[in-house]
Amino acid sequence: MCLAIEAEAETIEMARKLYVGNLPYDTAEQDLQALFAEAGTVDSVNLMRDMATGRARGFAFVEMATDEEAQAAIGKFNDYQLGGRNLTVNEAKPKTSGGGFGGGGFGGDGGRRKRSEPRW
Repeated sequence: MCLAIEAEAETIEMARKLYVGNLPYDTAEQDLQALFAEAGTVDSVNLMRDMATGRARGFAFVEMATDEEAQAAIGKFNDYQLGGRNLTVNEAKPKTSGGGFGGGGFGGDGGRRKRSEPRW
């Protein structure tokens, strides 16, 4: 029962959290805050930055106060022109577990072929 309530709360929260992609690299959190405030109350803006350089990575997450405001922001700003780029705005998807690079595809032997005969 508790698990169902937690899953429902996460779904509700994700509906208010928006993925904003194709951002110009010089976009600041304040720019997004001001832009999305046109659609409603903005709870938070999280602009993703490169850890090594500190430069924006071209996408962010914006959390709106209500589901209705989030839907209004999607309708207003998806394909919106900002800094010469068309934004992609949609509902943020939950982060998938694993987050690695996949299986690798080398069959467990490091990419080396095993000899079928001895070398001597």
